[in-house]
Order: sequence, then C-alpha cells, then structure tokens
Amino acid sequence: MARNVADLRNIAVCGHSSAGKTSLVDQLLVKSGAVNAKPSVEAGTSICDFDEEEKHHKHSVEATVVNYDHAGKHFNVIDTPGYPDLVGQMIGALRAVETALIVVDAHAGIKVNTRRAWSEAGKAGCGRIVVLTKLDSDNIDFPGLIDSIKEVFGNSCALLNVPVGLGDSFKGVVSTLSLPDSTEGAVVDPKEIHETLIESIIEVDEALMERYFEGNMPSDDELRHLMVQAITAGTLTPIVCVSTKNDIGVAELMDALVDAALPPTAVPRTGKKDGETVTLKPDASAPLAAQVFKTRIDPFVQRLSFVRVYAGTLKKDSTLESSDARKGIKIGPLLAVQASDTSPVDDAGPGEIVAIAKCEDLHTGTSLGDVQLPSIPFPTPMVGLATAPKSRGDEAKLSGALYKITEEDSTVHLDHDPETKEMVLTGMSELHLTLIQERLKRRDKVEVETKEPKIPYRETVQANGEGSYRHKKQSGGAGQFAEVHIRLFPLPEGVSIEEFAVKERFPQMKKTHYHEKNHFLWIDSIVGASIPGNFMPAVEKGFLERLKQGVVAGYPVQNVCVEVHYGKDHPVDSNETAFKMAASKAFAQVFKDARPALLEPVVNMHITVPADNVGDVSSDLSGRRGQMVGMESAGGGLTTVEAKAPLAEVSTYARTLSSMTGGQGSYTMEFSHYEVVPGNVQQDIISQAKLKEDED
Repeated sequence: MARNVADLRNIAVCGHSSAGKTSLVDQLLVKSGAVNAKPSVEAGTSICDFDEEEKHHKHSVEATVVNYDHAGKHFNVIDTPGYPDLVGQMIGALRAVETALIVVDAHAGIKVNTRRAWSEAGKAGCGRIVVLTKLDSDNIDFPGLIDSIKEVFGNSCALLNVPVGLGDSFKGVVSTLSLPDSTEGAVVDPKEIHETLIESIIEVDEALMERYFEGNMPSDDELRHLMVQAITAGTLTPIVCVSTKNDIGVAELMDALVDAALPPTAVPRTGKKDGETVTLKPDASAPLAAQVFKTRIDPFVQRLSFVRVYAGTLKKDSTLESSDARKGIKIGPLLAVQASDTSPVDDAGPGEIVAIAKCEDLHTGTSLGDVQLPSIPFPTPMVGLATAPKSRGDEAKLSGALYKITEEDSTVHLDHDPETKEMVLTGMSELHLTLIQERLKRRDKVEVETKEPKIPYRETVQANGEGSYRHKKQSGGAGQFAEVHIRLFPLPEGVSIEEFAVKERFPQMKKTHYHEKNHFLWIDSIVGASIPGNFMPAVEKGFLERLKQGVVAGYPVQNVCVEVHYGKDHPVDSNETAFKMAASKAFAQVFKDARPALLEPVVNMHITVPADNVGDVSSDLSGRRGQMVGMESAGGGLTTVEAKAPLAEVSTYARTLSSMTGGQGSYTMEFSHYEVVPGNVQQDIISQAKLKEDED
C-alpha cells in the first residue's frame, strides 16, 4: 500500500450543519470514479452517512473516512458532523489531516460551527480552504458573503474562482488565477481579484515578489508551486465556489485541491521521546510514530481504531510500543477504509490513514511507536443525565453499551455514583445525549430511563479549621480505637504545593500526598509515633473516601489541604478500619467549621443570533446569573455574543435560544472554571440534597 508521501493529501471537511459537507464528499467520490452510485443524503443513500441514526436524522453523527484518486494524487477525506454538539468528531479528524475544507452555505453564511471549525483547524495547524456551496440557492448576496468571510476569517481569504450567475442562473465558475479569454456573466470581475490573489501567493517568496513588483509576472507553474507555502504560512486562504446539487464547480475544486491541499511534508509534527521534543520525519524508514484519532464499534462488535501514520511504517500483525500500555501491543489486520467498507492491506506509510481491527488495547489518542504524540484536546462535556435501564436485569447490558459509547466519543464521560448507584452520562448537550440514547436503542437493544441533567457541583472550604475525632468501639471481643488530629486549609487553584507550604509555614512537614484530580493535598507532619506509620495509608484512605462522599451536600470535595499533626493509638484495639473511620469523621467535622462552600461549574458560551436579538440574549443571561463579556459581528446580520454563565442555569439553553430567535440562534459552550455558588442558591442546593437523602 506504500505510497509516495508527496502524492498524499489528507483533508477534513468541516463546517456548520446543513452546509452540504456530506453531499460534497459524496460527489467527490462519484466524480473521481471511486464509487459508482447516485448518493443522496435526503434519500438515505449517502455513502458517508451510512449509520442508521444518520439516515434517520439526515445529518452526520460521526466522522467518516473515505478516499479517492485524482490527477496522480491520493486523497484521504474525512467528512465531519456539523452540529456543535458533535464537535469531538471534528477535533479528532483535524488531528489526522493537513488541510481543512471549511464549507459555508452561500445562502446561510457563516454560522457558529463554521467559526468553531476555522478555530479548531488553526489549533491543529491545518491549512484552510473555504468552499462556498449551494450557489444555486435564491437570494444570495455574493459580495456581502465575501465581505463577511474576510471580516470573520481575515483578508488572507481570496477567491480562487468566481461564479458565473447565481441561483437558477448559476452555470459555471471562472478562475481568478489563470484568467480565461471570456469572463462574461461572472458575478465578480476575476481581473479585480487576480492581482490580490497573486500577491497573497508570492508573499512567501521574497525574490519572486521583488521580480513581480519590477513588472515580471510569475508563471502559472510558479504560482501553483508556491500556493501550498502561502496556505501553510497563512498568507492565503483560497475560496472555491460549487453547487453539488447541479455538479457545478466540483471538477474545478478537485483540481484546486491537487495544488492547494497540503501534503504531509508541509506540516511539521513533533512528539516527546525520553522527555525530549523530537520532530517527526515523514519517511517510511524512520521509527514509527502514529496515533489513533477515532474509534468505531460497528453493529457486529468489530472494533475499528482509525490511525494516522506520521512517520515510519505500520505493519499488520506486529507488536508495537504504545502510550497506553506498559508492554507492547500486538495488533492484527490493517484495513483501508471507504466509509462502511473495509479491505485488508499489509502496511501503511507516513501520511496514510488506516484502521486496525479488533484491538482492545487501542483508544482514541493512543500513540503507537516510541514517540509520545500530543494528546487530542477534546472539550470537557458538561451536561449530565442519570441513566438506568428500563428493564430490570439490563444493568450489565447497559453498562457494556455505555462503555462502547465512551470509547467511540471522547466528549462522552460515564461515572458511577457510589452513593446513588446511578450511572451518570455526561455529554456536550441535550441533543448529544438524545443521539446517544437512540444509538443505545438501535445498536445495543437497550432502552434507558433518564433524570434531569445533573450538575457536577463540588465542595470546598474558605477558611482554616482544626479539630480531632476519636473513634472508639467496644463490642464484646476486640475493640476499635483511633484518634486523629487534623488542620484543614483552603488550597487555591493554580497554587503549587511548594508555594502553599511556604505560605502556611509547615516547619515539620515530612510527607506530602497530592491528588491532582481533586487538587487535594494531605500532609503527614506526625512527630514521634503518635500514629504508627503502618496506619497512615488507612488515614489517607479515610480522607479519599470522604472526598468522594462530600460533607455538606454529597458532592465531591476539591481544593483543600489537610494536615495530620497528632493522634493516638491503642496497642490492642487499633487497626486500619478504626483509623480510616477516625480520619473520615475528623475531616467531616472540621470541614463543617471551616466555612464550607459549594463550587459550581461556569461555562464559556459563544451565542450567535440575529443582531436584533442581542438585547434579548443579554437580558436572558442576566436572569441566569450570566454575563456578557464581549460581542462581534458574525456577518450576514448575525452577532456572536461571548458570555460566561453557571452551567446549572444554561444546561437546557437550547430550548430558550430557539424560542427567542425563531430557530435562528446557535451556540457552543465549554467548561471554564469552578466558582463559589452564591449563598442563597447554595442553601437551596444543600436543602434539596438533604431532602433527597431523607427520601432515600
């Protein structure tokens, strides 16, 4: 399968929902001869949208890998979902490619996930090409659309071709790079764009630019050669015009991608080896460096791990080093992927995308080879539902099905609440969780009951506290005895252990035990043997169990430090159970006297609405304890509002926004930080938690 790395092009097709991404990719496959079909998203016969949920909803739910050949180049293309709720699929796909096609519906313009796609492509280091679709639609303001694209994405955006006619009259495209003899009917004069386009391209070559300004025009071959450099440097973002429905401009797009899509050699990749940063060489003979960017478990329970090879050669049936395993991982067959179809291959070289079948040791983000590749920065899911099977006896079945979901989607988390015995499923939004429930029902034949979104509050303290607890129990035989004395301190976010120790002056600090997940530090400053050393692990276990259980409202504790400075034991009655109990009780007792507080998750929101609705959004946010922190034009009469708000107040925001804007608004949100809950709200939460505890 090994191909010349310079002849490979890896592309992710991204943008907002309903922009025509999937139809475009389907058309590329048909036009190139990779498939012989007449695919249609509406008819449920799309090549890329082959999953049952996708056919039902008529939109993509997960990223789909396809490939085709054109003009001597091999293209791996990943079609990604356009809903903001499914952004994890897009982020994973962008890690595997060098070029992002940002698809924009010419009638609808730039929407919230178009901006997100642009931003995520930039973070991934991808070159960007804008594709304008649906130019056969009515009432398109083409100059206004181009102005909004430049306003939002920058003046590096330049038309590579312009449409001849619009709407029903759209009948072709005219190049702005190689000017034709006739430009009759073009909605914009290509000659007006030609000069700006050339200057954007040659900006990366000082010698050529100097010649140009002296009156020497670069050749078409020179311009095509430099285009990749210009896109890589960000001095050029080509804009290409198409109508997939009428097959106009698609052939020109395919030709443009030959010259404008970046080869694997254009984007430098780095990783860590033995703690040192190394630059990967896209060479088949180099040491292997590859990464899993997507996991799919199909209805026949065949696990597919989609892998991008960056350096070296991946071979079937080999044993590899992995970031997720202490010993080597034995992989089996390698598969070339064409949407739902796969075919075996022996190996894959740098730049290739393949799937590894049936390897349970591989997970999304896993690095293969002895180079540790950067983790994939998936957003933190914030909307939770407590789930339980509708049918008794399906607990194990549901647990297994949910595990598969979390393997496939890195923006889904599953937690087992030890207190309530609930399985808490956390996703990006209500829609995201609804799609998951549909998949559980269809694929795994398990239906679930859900409760209202569960907000992941946390508990902490705001003052120092000190106290002790003696656990003493006599029950006829051997008794139990343990006494633990502690001091409790707030441990602010962002403060290192060393800074904290100096600030609080721990002169006798012997041992520190730090738990990053909860930002929890406990300090053993016992002098002498007031608590024998063999009981200190039990003391730690008591603390950790109390962290999970919470103290004032049953939520996990974070951002605290506890110092164990004294205690007592009994030569006969002391044991690990007694010290674990004493530590837990001492912690809870002192916690209540150290100004306990609830913390709530605060999210960053990007809300795109018609400009007339900005006042409505601002007023609504105020009622949700949120605040606007900025806004900017999104083009096309839309404004994007940036805001912060407590998750508890916006977990069902989609309904309100749709009602407020007549369905024209959209938004994204992501976790920002934890903040202390206001006193009156805190009391309500604690009261509800106690009421629930009493009912249980």
